[in-house]
Amino acid sequence: MLVATPASAATATAAFSKTSTWDTGYQGQYKVTNTGSSTLSGWTVEFDLPSGTTVGSYWDALLTTGPGNHYTFKNREYNGSLAPGASTTFGWVSTGTGTPTGCKLNGGSCEGGTGGPDTTPPSVPGSVTVGSPTNSTLTVTWSASTDNSGSVAGYEVSRDGGSPVPVTGTSYTATGLQEGTAYSFKVRAKDAAGNTSAYSASASGTTTTGTPTPSPGAVRTAPYVDMGSWPTPSLPTMASASGLKSFTMAFITASGCKAMWFNAYDPRAGWAKDQVDAIRAAGGDVKVSFGGASGIELAQACSTVDATAAEYNAVVKAYGLKYIDLDIEGSAAAEPASIARRSAALAKVQQANPGLRISFTLPVLPEGLTSDGLNVVKSARDAGVTVDVVNIMAMDYYRSVDYGDAAVQAANSTFGQLKGLYPGKSDAQVWAMVGVTPMLGQNDDGRIYDQADARQLVAFAKGKHVGLLAFWEETRDRNACNGALYMCTNIPQAPYEFSKIFAGYSG
Repeated sequence: MLVATPASAATATAAFSKTSTWDTGYQGQYKVTNTGSSTLSGWTVEFDLPSGTTVGSYWDALLTTGPGNHYTFKNREYNGSLAPGASTTFGWVSTGTGTPTGCKLNGGSCEGGTGGPDTTPPSVPGSVTVGSPTNSTLTVTWSASTDNSGSVAGYEVSRDGGSPVPVTGTSYTATGLQEGTAYSFKVRAKDAAGNTSAYSASASGTTTTGTPTPSPGAVRTAPYVDMGSWPTPSLPTMASASGLKSFTMAFITASGCKAMWFNAYDPRAGWAKDQVDAIRAAGGDVKVSFGGASGIELAQACSTVDATAAEYNAVVKAYGLKYIDLDIEGSAAAEPASIARRSAALAKVQQANPGLRISFTLPVLPEGLTSDGLNVVKSARDAGVTVDVVNIMAMDYYRSVDYGDAAVQAANSTFGQLKGLYPGKSDAQVWAMVGVTPMLGQNDDGRIYDQADARQLVAFAKGKHVGLLAFWEETRDRNACNGALYMCTNIPQAPYEFSKIFAGYSG
């Protein structure tokens, strides 16, 4: 078992902060810092929460609970060793607004006895600009502040001198504004100890007037197609028979540090591009998905950010893509190094391809994204990636539950998690980030997702205006057979019956 070295050699602190808040909860984190002169070889942070406040999803730590409302977080295998001056963070999503009390770090005070609390505020945010106007929104951006602790916990944005809104990241979209109206914004930074900087100079912008510009995002229903099936699926034929216009092509994996279609065809050569062109000519589009349950995702195979970005970018250029999807599951969802590398690479690709929409497809439970999945989104957000959709794999729960109800519950739970990660977005904007992908018919765990469940999901999506509906997988719906699960749904159905239900959703 990992233990701390003696206090005389390794002294540490654990500082709590709320990185985002909302009416019924918050996202909290502790920053553990080695303030001693030798390596800290393990840490345990424990605290109590008041009645009515509980820990939900968490990341970058191992959690045990009890007695009562006592929580004990221990380091993971990758963040327990801290060199002198080094720090790490772990966090969670809280239900309820109460804050931790009685914090102990390795059995002692979380303050570490190192000379009093931090009272130094961060620097003032710079380069504040207001742009991207619509009839009812303006987007504020700024350059990051610095802090003596090594990182800034978050920012607060004030509109026209009003109450500040907490924001994580360096941008904020103000919604619900009046058209043709000027607004003024100023920003301040906040550190983990609660110190706030002075406000920045004000920056102004004006909303537009006239008919709102339609959203450029046209792909709202795009089921997965296993392009590695044999014979190779024909997307135009599927579109004609199913009533669907758009599809998600799966999967590009890594052959060494090189992008390949299911380890067989080089996308640089434009494999299946004739099909992509035909789909676009008929008014649809494609998303290309990287990763999947089998094979190696590029960020795992490539050793540098630049090499990873180059492979993603080559695929984007080869097909003129407006949409890419990252299907991150298994070990890829739990590797801090490849997650960080992927996030930084995607930020570069998005900068090189303005307007490129990036979605993440992640495992989910009815209670929401797993802690690993939530960390994938958080990493991308913090790296500056504009995440279009967080697409949940509403399948294979290995529970005796109604899979139609569970898909809706998972969507609602994920909405709450994303609301915590993106507190500056309106409810409508957060729902537009939610995607839902069930598995048709018999799931791998033997449970059934049937046509009534599909109609339930489409009705729910219409009410919430979710960002994406998809399903696994189009050839199974086409075949409408009984047999191996990779090709059949194993329930009574007509060919393309599910597709025709999902085709009724347009956003």
